[in-house]
Amino acid sequence: MAVNYSAKEEADGHPSGGVGVPGGGAVGSGGGGAVKTRKPDNTAFKQQRLPAWQPILTAGTVLPAFFIIGLIFIPIGIGIFVTSNNIREYEIDYTGTEPSSPCNKCLNVSWDSTPPCTCTINFTLEHSFESNVFMYYGLSNFYQNHRRYVKSRDDSQLNGDNSSLLNPSKECEPYRTNEDKPIAPCGAIANSMFNDTLELYRIDNDTRTPITLIKKGIAWWTDKNVKFRNPTGDGNNLTALFQGTTKPVNWPKPVYMLDSEPDNNGFINEDFIVWMRTAALPTFRKLYRLIERKNNLQPTLQAGKYSLDIAYNYPVHSFDGRKRMILSTISWMGGKNPFLGIAYITVGSICFFLGVVLLIIHHKYGNRNTSADIPN
Repeated sequence: MAVNYSAKEEADGHPSGGVGVPGGGAVGSGGGGAVKTRKPDNTAFKQQRLPAWQPILTAGTVLPAFFIIGLIFIPIGIGIFVTSNNIREYEIDYTGTEPSSPCNKCLNVSWDSTPPCTCTINFTLEHSFESNVFMYYGLSNFYQNHRRYVKSRDDSQLNGDNSSLLNPSKECEPYRTNEDKPIAPCGAIANSMFNDTLELYRIDNDTRTPITLIKKGIAWWTDKNVKFRNPTGDGNNLTALFQGTTKPVNWPKPVYMLDSEPDNNGFINEDFIVWMRTAALPTFRKLYRLIERKNNLQPTLQAGKYSLDIAYNYPVHSFDGRKRMILSTISWMGGKNPFLGIAYITVGSICFFLGVVLLIIHHKYGNRNTSADIPN
């Protein structure tokens, strides 16, 4: 059976008559209703008639683009790479897995070792560190990005909420309570806080001179002043504020005894705040201390002999982890990272090379007559 559509029906997108019934009567609906159709409406959107722009790639547009990208990316990459190489960095692995390491005696230390195991590593800086020096501690094979580990915290408690202090979130389990007392701070992140103590000395004529390590200013401003706050009340008596709570299981002392200075104690302790910002990768470093340059006439750390005293409290041997101490300067682009410069140089070189290749191909074959000659 044929179905006829008029020109008006094509324009409107709907037939005016019924299917199979002369005169336009509808089938099975009493003759008054219109037959449903699956044909899209005759609109620019549904009929795909919207205006569009499509670039026409020619040798005159592609070749300059490749050369411009190459000429821009290569100098930027060289600048970033040179800047990264000018950053001084020195790293010491003090895990102690090697039998000859001074810290080998501390390899099997536990969380509650009393007194703490101590070791000293001597090293030599071949080059001076001119600007401010940042001291980091680094951990390897430590998965802070594990889903349950990341969720194991109570942000309301860390923000100073008194009700959450005594009734922590269930996300903190199994580090929510201990001996029927709420843990402050609760959760696996706080319970595994890094607690090695690092001290740096300069050795000059067998005399050890301590290097001043600044413990404030290592945390993000928003973390220190917004996200982390002590419970409300008498700020000068943290012992009373945290009354009724207990310390995390692996901590040697409660949170209100982390520091002797009131503005760096409790939940606003900067070492604690830095640790609570979890890392995305299993090998990471976190800022530990700052070494400020005293004057412009002398470098911050002169080339020479130094020693690192370590109070080895943090066990990593059980999960095949490693611990490091890193001394580093920074630049306008941050710490030492040659990858970005290498990436810019690589992309720029590839674009410039492709531009040369395409230019040769265009010069050799671009002027040929594309029409085939038909022999007589």
